[in-house]
This record gives sequence, structure tokens and C-alpha cells, in this order.
Amino acid sequence: MPYISFQAREISFKVVYFGPSMSGKTTNLAHLHRTLKTERKGELVSLNTDEERTLFFDFFPMELGEAQGYHVRFHLYTVPGQVYYEASRRLVLDGADAVVFVVDSARERLADNIESFTMLQGNLLSYGRDPGTVPIVMQYNKRDCQDPTPLGTVESRLGLEGLPVFQSVATQGVGVMETAHKATSMAIERFQI
Repeated sequence: MPYISFQAREISFKVVYFGPSMSGKTTNLAHLHRTLKTERKGELVSLNTDEERTLFFDFFPMELGEAQGYHVRFHLYTVPGQVYYEASRRLVLDGADAVVFVVDSARERLADNIESFTMLQGNLLSYGRDPGTVPIVMQYNKRDCQDPTPLGTVESRLGLEGLPVFQSVATQGVGVMETAHKATSMAIERFQI
């Protein structure tokens, strides 16, 4: 459920990028941050380890304009992909209005993708949320890798149907905006229901 400030006349949605380590979650946010106009975005906050891996989260707010006299904002977060940061991932996911699940398209990462999605479902359940009711967009990233995992493989292995799926090469910005647009649209649609 988005945060509504009647006094500030502002509605804030939370979109979380979730997926295995090194799948491109931070790269997605960095591209979005570089692309958006200055007046539409806040500062990108990133906490990284020495190896340039996300330790806790990446975050930046972006504004979409107004709806019925309210400023509409999105707060975009990534979670750390490493399994040993499970508690941090759970905390960042709390209150998410939509999730972008970033799949690493390298075939050897299939088990990591499935494990990460299973953790996503478990984390949502731990907050009393049915994963089937949370808007989730599936982004197959790194489509430029040699012999990428076929689209639909992760969903098929997990018995999922009907998730919007996008292909991307986040390092080049391919598919990044389209994925973000779908996730933010789904968050708004869910709120209107």
C-alpha cells in the first residue's frame, strides 16, 4: 500500500528490484538515474562493498507529476543479491508496491534465479502478503550473453503464469525503461483497485 501524505499532498510508491547477486539490479537503477531529468529524480544512494557489490540497497526517488492534485513519487530500491544478506533483503522488500525480478540470463545462473525467486516469495509470505497479489515484473537481463536462458524458463520451473516479461541489457539501457514503466504502472493500477 503506498504511503499517502494528505498534508504534503503526496502519494509515494515503493518499487523493489530483486534477484540473484550480479544480475543487474543496481545497473538498472543507475541507468534510470542517468536517464531521468534532474527535476524528476532525487539522489542515488548506493552502499557497496569493496568489490562493487551492493551491500544493503540502492535507492532514489523519482517524481511522475500529479494526479488529482497529489504529487506521485516512486522510491526505487534494490536488494543485495547475496544469500547471506537475507535479513537486509527482507527489510528492503517490506511495503513494496511492485517488484521487478531481475533474472541473470546466463544458463549457469538458472539455479540462482530460481533460489532467489523462491526467497522473494518466502519474504512476501513472512509479511503476510500473498505473492500472487503483489505486482511482479520479470526482467531477463544480460540478453547479450552467449546462449542465454530461453524466455519463460524461470517462470516454467516455478509454475508461474501471467507475469509480464521483458528482455534487457541493462549495461546498454536496453529494456530498462520499459521494465520500470510496467512496474510503476502496475503499482498504480493495483492502488486504484
